Amino acid sequence: MIPEPIKPEDNVSTVKQFLLLGFSDLPNLQGFLSGVFFIIYIIILLGNSLIIIITRLNPALQKPMYFFLANFSFLEICYVSVTLPVILVNIWTQDRTMPLLACAIQLCFFLILGTTECFLLAVMSYDRYVAICHPLHYPLIMTPMKCIQLATGSWLSGIPVQIGQTCQIFSLHFCQSNHIDHFFCDIPPIMKLACGDTSVHELSVYVVVMLVAAVPFLLILASYSKIISTILRLPTAQGRGKAFSTCSSHLIVVVLFYGSASITYFRPKSNHSAGTDRLLSLFYTIVTPMMNPLIYSLRNKEVIAALRKLFLKT
Repeated sequence: MIPEPIKPEDNVSTVKQFLLLGFSDLPNLQGFLSGVFFIIYIIILLGNSLIIIITRLNPALQKPMYFFLANFSFLEICYVSVTLPVILVNIWTQDRTMPLLACAIQLCFFLILGTTECFLLAVMSYDRYVAICHPLHYPLIMTPMKCIQLATGSWLSGIPVQIGQTCQIFSLHFCQSNHIDHFFCDIPPIMKLACGDTSVHELSVYVVVMLVAAVPFLLILASYSKIISTILRLPTAQGRGKAFSTCSSHLIVVVLFYGSASITYFRPKSNHSAGTDRLLSLFYTIVTPMMNPLIYSLRNKEVIAALRKLFLKT
């Protein structure tokens, strides 16, 4: 049974849980959506786990580039596990209620892992910059200890900021409704439910997004401007093609992730629609993690060789 929506005149303390509407407006497609999301989740788990395994076992992949790729694959598993299992349980049980604390925890982990992805993509672009622009100094700069420090910084840097932002968002009073027109607890649909003027909170969200997303993106742009400039100066077409192939996969992933996420978070609140938000969120929370193993494996000869070697041994 669907709980009654909270009315504005009700006491705000009565909001103890939210209702994730998700895909309830598609009652005839529940079975189909359940099957599709389950298959996608398995593909993401298997594909990213396979990349982690081959980067650990294959001696040819014991390089900084693949160390960061293994971290990125593990991150994608964690990232998608914050949302997809909840979607599947909601569809299977038709119980779409989400306690307020559980919603806050889901949002917090989602934001922390999203921040980690932004920083890790910037670190991976820096690794490609050093490899292509300073190849002779690459072993001296990207030492094992330096790689561990960069990866650890990427994982930990967003934790205090996003915990603070989550606490700030859930300090708001929710009196518009307890219905979240989304398939997981995300900032835009939650902010819609808040009472009164939320302009200060919206401004703080923009500031945090600028810090944890726009700044890494600018670092990525700076790295690739140097990379492209260096590649264009190479004397042979074969050398240019080889150099570009080492960073093309990462560049595609950056475009996919930042393209859909930036549209979601940088649009004015008045331009948000539930259908568009859900579609964009599906893209950067589910579709992109599913495509990443394919992008990195199909466009990387060393990964293809390692996969072939693994399967032949098996």
